[in-house]
Amino acid sequence: MITKSEVEHIAKLARIKISEEEKELYTKQLVKILDYVGELKEVNTQDIAPTHHIIGVVNSGRQDKVKKFKGSEKILSQAPKREGNFWKVKAVLE
Repeated sequence: MITKSEVEHIAKLARIKISEEEKELYTKQLVKILDYVGELKEVNTQDIAPTHHIIGVVNSGRQDKVKKFKGSEKILSQAPKREGNFWKVKAVLE
């Protein structure tokens, strides 16, 4: 059971102002939520295997393969300033 003073404390921690009406409303709503969670504790899950995904998704990624990019010189030639194989830009952090 959650009390009105606990709702006030939560609001203080969250740094939000709530009216007296909101304190009453949130207290009732949180009590309902916690009661429902309490009902879930009664569900028998003894023979249920833990799952991380209910539909059995398999990783469909591909292997990374290094390939030589043939257009890099063309791209690098468009840089206002260049240093070797890199664009030279102003420092972002000083």
